[in-house]
Amino acid sequence: MAATPAPIEKVSIIVSKGSLEGVYPGLIMANGARAEGMECNLFFTFFGLDAIHRKRMEHLKVATVGNPGMHLPTLIGGLPGMSALATHMMTKKMEELDIPPVGEFMEMIADTGAGIYACKASVDMFHLEKNDFIPQLDDIITVGEFYEMAAGGQIIFT
Repeated sequence: MAATPAPIEKVSIIVSKGSLEGVYPGLIMANGARAEGMECNLFFTFFGLDAIHRKRMEHLKVATVGNPGMHLPTLIGGLPGMSALATHMMTKKMEELDIPPVGEFMEMIADTGAGIYACKASVDMFHLEKNDFIPQLDDIITVGEFYEMAAGGQIIFT
């Protein structure tokens, strides 16, 4: 008889994309992890920083060019207005499913006790500072600090 695997107790989720379809999977997984009682930390790096940037977080768009999940030829995805149309359609569908906007979702996740961190290398590369980010940001940390925090848990890259 096979042994029952130990339950997951801790997850660290890396969010590296700044599009709606790149950010929401991490947020949904973090919310679900906290609902299941798991320790959870979100680590935002590269363009994923837009999800926690005060001025950019409410302006995330659906990527229509080079996105195979859109099932659109690249030429059509690049037409003016296609990204705005896809963003509107996705936002409307999420509202129907009662999925909150990014800013509200970030507040909810932070309120559950999940950690929210920004990658120091990416913050430095984009010439950002802590005050550029949402108040729920716990800290700006190095990759090494992230690995220390993630030790003993699962790492999920979205």
